[in-house]
Amino acid sequence: MQVVADKGVPREREAWAARYDAVRAYTETLATPLSAEDQTVQSMPDVSPTKWHRAHVTWFFENFLLVPHLPGYRTFDPAFGYLFNSYYEAVGPRHPRPARGLLSRPGIDEIARYRAHVDNAMRRLILILGEEAWTGLAPLVELGLNHEEQHQELLLMDILHVLSCNSIDPVYDALEVETAATPPALEWLSFDGGLREIGHAGGGFAFDNETPRHRVWLQPFRLASRLVTCGEYLAFIGDDGYRRPELWMSEGWATVNAQDWIAPLYWRNDGPGWSVFTLAGRQPVDPAAPVRHVSFYEADAYARWAGKRLPTEAEWETAAIEQGDALHQMTNEAWQWTASPYVAYPGFRPLAGAIGEYNGKFMSNQMVLRGGAAITPPGHARVTYRNFFPPNARWCMGGIRLAEDVS
Repeated sequence: MQVVADKGVPREREAWAARYDAVRAYTETLATPLSAEDQTVQSMPDVSPTKWHRAHVTWFFENFLLVPHLPGYRTFDPAFGYLFNSYYEAVGPRHPRPARGLLSRPGIDEIARYRAHVDNAMRRLILILGEEAWTGLAPLVELGLNHEEQHQELLLMDILHVLSCNSIDPVYDALEVETAATPPALEWLSFDGGLREIGHAGGGFAFDNETPRHRVWLQPFRLASRLVTCGEYLAFIGDDGYRRPELWMSEGWATVNAQDWIAPLYWRNDGPGWSVFTLAGRQPVDPAAPVRHVSFYEADAYARWAGKRLPTEAEWETAAIEQGDALHQMTNEAWQWTASPYVAYPGFRPLAGAIGEYNGKFMSNQMVLRGGAAITPPGHARVTYRNFFPPNARWCMGGIRLAEDVS
């Protein structure tokens, strides 16, 4: 291992250490409004407790960076490897995902000490490596930081679901509630068909599932300039959209009936009108706001009802590149369901080793979402980003952007 001698720490490395500190600090900022009890609850198998998120992202740095690359590093607690591994089969066994909420210990204070232990070691690792060694390790540090940013969004998704299960409608944080505003005018932007390239072209970080860049053939299409609003979705509800089987895919219709869906997740009909549970507590549904927390099945059914369809991910990416300035709410309101199944791009090869389990193993039975949401960390999303969830998932902040064919 090469170390920096008496020449001091390169400025670029100091910038890396500062970025590491900023990402890690933001996770703690998100957890600050939550009590120990809040951070322990697991409200459904897909949700993870806040304290588990805090520990898991720490385990990632410890397991993949510190243990193999920092001489003399001692793990904070060997038992944490079992408790906080998520799905890396190559690393070893792990605590069952649906039972993470049963882990009353370690408590949040011990997890804070765990994070501090790993943070101190990571700063040493970042600052002492020689240039040759750092060049090889920097991409893994970058992956770890982006991984933590993903969990920052998951932390908010999950705590929203946790708090929604409490009948007193607890507030995560007294965020300023925006007043109703007129949504952007709905326009239809036209795009020529033909050969396009999509996928990450290099020059910055990307997850492996965004590569390789490849060619696709598109038919002419039009894309809505903004997301579907709550007011527009209320019209779908009012037209018995949840009771009309002709609008739904077979699995979607079965899910609607099995789970008694009548509106998006977190919506409730309070008599005088609909309300929605948010991180700022329960609020009246704002007809001008984009509809959120709908599944792929709901998004697809709404599109059928509206006489439109969902865009493919290739159409969405092409539109974002060619006319991004004319499209509203692309990355800051809700992830947007596409009609594309989550599969490998042509020529995709997962990374070697356990890190290769990061994305590739999930390329089955999931649908792609594009864009970004209000809870996505700033700077985390990009036009090639491929988010993915099962088609019945509603606790993710999924919304709807419509597309249509050009005759």
